[in-house]
Amino acid sequence: MKIAQRMNRLGTETAFEVLVKAKALEAQGRSVVHLEVGEPDFATPQNIIEAGIRALKDGKTKYTASAGIPELRQAIADEVSATRGIPVSPDQVVVTPGGKPIMFFTILALVEAGDEVLYPNPGFPIYESMIAYCGGKPVPYILREENNFRFDPDEFRAKAGPKTKLIILNSPQNPTGGVLEQSDLQVVAEVADKYDITVLTDEIYRRVLYDGTFASILSIPGVPERSVLLDGFSKTYSMTGWRLGYGVMPLELAAHITRLQTNANSCVAGFSQYAGVEALTGPQDAVDQMVAAFRGRRDVIVEGLNAIPGFKCLKPRGAFYVFPNTTGTGWASKKLADYLLNEAGVACLSGTAFGAAGEGYIRFSYANSLENIKLALARVREAVEKIQD
Repeated sequence: MKIAQRMNRLGTETAFEVLVKAKALEAQGRSVVHLEVGEPDFATPQNIIEAGIRALKDGKTKYTASAGIPELRQAIADEVSATRGIPVSPDQVVVTPGGKPIMFFTILALVEAGDEVLYPNPGFPIYESMIAYCGGKPVPYILREENNFRFDPDEFRAKAGPKTKLIILNSPQNPTGGVLEQSDLQVVAEVADKYDITVLTDEIYRRVLYDGTFASILSIPGVPERSVLLDGFSKTYSMTGWRLGYGVMPLELAAHITRLQTNANSCVAGFSQYAGVEALTGPQDAVDQMVAAFRGRRDVIVEGLNAIPGFKCLKPRGAFYVFPNTTGTGWASKKLADYLLNEAGVACLSGTAFGAAGEGYIRFSYANSLENIKLALARVREAVEKIQD
């Protein structure tokens, strides 16, 4: 079988590869602490589960409109209007099976061969993968530790130009937990306006914020008309397996994204969509409790990592990841991550899984219990001390 050349441009998400390796070790009887996958360990809130079950019992088991059921699109429009301070109609909403299709469909719909796309590095690996697959030119803007993993405004401005078709933002950010400030967003808005660039703003971790107020680029006048919002239910409501995300965009683009959805997935499972309505309109106590628990875990893992020789870890403001600097160990990121899995039984990701700028870092997800986080810290410390003897 001759595979198409374009498949050589398609990357992957290393978290799932490491998960497979970790599961293989467990099958051999090894104990592994899973800090590799960005998945909340909390159960989906009961009211959401009951809404999904009710939908199944009520016969909501058929095809739906490709863009989503009217009830969910209205609930999303209301939510985005209220939280970003902009008017949104249901016709601007496209519901997809998770957030990744919004990334993929947006790039497919907008980027021609050779067009440049600015994306964060280190950053979610699927951005670069999909840009390259669609024939675009990935242009990374660097998130620096010395700037709390925000970009340098002058460097960012220098990256953009007439060939730039799309800018991708992610805040709070995976893998660093960094959060963009309003001043950063103003720079992006200025650049986007200067060169007539569309902005894809990935705000999937918006609710997982530990201090300050969330700032969305959509709040800047003139930006919503040239932007696509990516959000979803996986992180906020611990609904990773329900496969439910969405995009909000100008009407003209929504029509094209809906056609891509029709061609790729037909539609999202109806029961998941009705569960999504309940998630947005029902009680939010479980979200607040989850974020409070993540805050406590963050403090424990940051303190623990900073006590390990060769590690230096900033305290993230959002998401549920830490991205410690490990250059003090003297080991490259991939070698260290493999060592921690195979020798210490701690599954984590090399910083290079998130781009070249991730060299010298490791990502740990603290979407796990305090007990397991403390166990992982003890194992990492013991393993690192061995290589420094």
